[in-house]
Amino acid sequence: MTLRGTTAVVGVAESDLGQVAPGLTPLDLAGQATVRALADAGLEKSDVDGLFTASSYYPMSGMDTAEYLGIRPSYVDGSTIGGSSFVSHLLHAAAAIDAGLIRTALIVYGSTQRSDGGRLVSPSKPNPYEAPYRARHPVSMYAMAAARHMHEYGTTREQLADVAVAARQWAQLNPAAFARDPLTREDVLAARMISDPLTKLDCCLVTDGGGAVVLTSADRARDRPGEPVFLLGGGEAVSHRSISAMPDLTVTAAAESGRRAFAMAGLKPRDVDVVELYDAFTINPVLFLEDLGFCAKGEGGAFVADGRIAPGGELPVNTNGGGLSYCHPGMYGIFTIIEAVRQLRGECGDRQIADAGVALAHGNGGVLSSQVTAIFGTGRAL
Repeated sequence: MTLRGTTAVVGVAESDLGQVAPGLTPLDLAGQATVRALADAGLEKSDVDGLFTASSYYPMSGMDTAEYLGIRPSYVDGSTIGGSSFVSHLLHAAAAIDAGLIRTALIVYGSTQRSDGGRLVSPSKPNPYEAPYRARHPVSMYAMAAARHMHEYGTTREQLADVAVAARQWAQLNPAAFARDPLTREDVLAARMISDPLTKLDCCLVTDGGGAVVLTSADRARDRPGEPVFLLGGGEAVSHRSISAMPDLTVTAAAESGRRAFAMAGLKPRDVDVVELYDAFTINPVLFLEDLGFCAKGEGGAFVADGRIAPGGELPVNTNGGGLSYCHPGMYGIFTIIEAVRQLRGECGDRQIADAGVALAHGNGGVLSSQVTAIFGTGRAL
């Protein structure tokens, strides 16, 4: 069964980002994003009959969000697999629409992590086999993956720093980005060490923010005001929950999710014009570009070096500035979708990729635990 081209995104939006007004809740930000995304789609709240959401704040996020928004959806999916949840929801929503269970899906998220002191609320309990080592969750887990990649493949701290520099250069072209000051490789290397080999500037931002995506059938999408962006392929995979159970610290389940997404889309990595990756830490894009097939295993460090994924480089990656410079309100995956859609619509101003026809959005959850890949295309890519 294929869902290729059966559904399309017709609306996307963020809430206020950065540090929001005092007193706003995660649901307030989800509400802001919802209102804006529905306006973008030319739809009303009453059109939404499928709700897809995840939250670190609300264990029953589907019910809390539906209550806040004042909607009574006939289909609710509150499944949570970390920051990749919202990319996963795309595939679930497309299946529900294709099956005739719903007509219009709202995928939405909100977080006030920065206003809450930088702490992401989590219901997860510590792994008793890891807790005695007092690792800094989650940065120490990603630092382990970075150190192993450096050991096995000769990846350097300079190459990781270039990931952060590229993200900042994209952010400088995005007025909505949180961090837009100049950044050099030397700045990243000289920053305070958080968990060796990752410094503070190898780590994502801590911001408030929310996002929303509206999905409907391809036929119905063609009647909406803007150009529809079609979901061509999707795939998800989970390899572990705790980093101590990860089969190989240098290989993520993106190798599986990407293969499934490209197979459904009938495309190859070379067909992709713009790539939006979950960059919680600088090692992430290195691993994901390898596992998604943009370069061979072990070549990711060289692939991201010297501006190759920066503006003007060979492959545009994280064109909004990513989690490293644009925003990161606890779970970032929904923002990869928003930027991919905007690039295909041609709405990105100074950071716009000319003639973009195919975009990839990739979400990561847990500690390199869940991986979800979505491939989008304009009408000419169908």
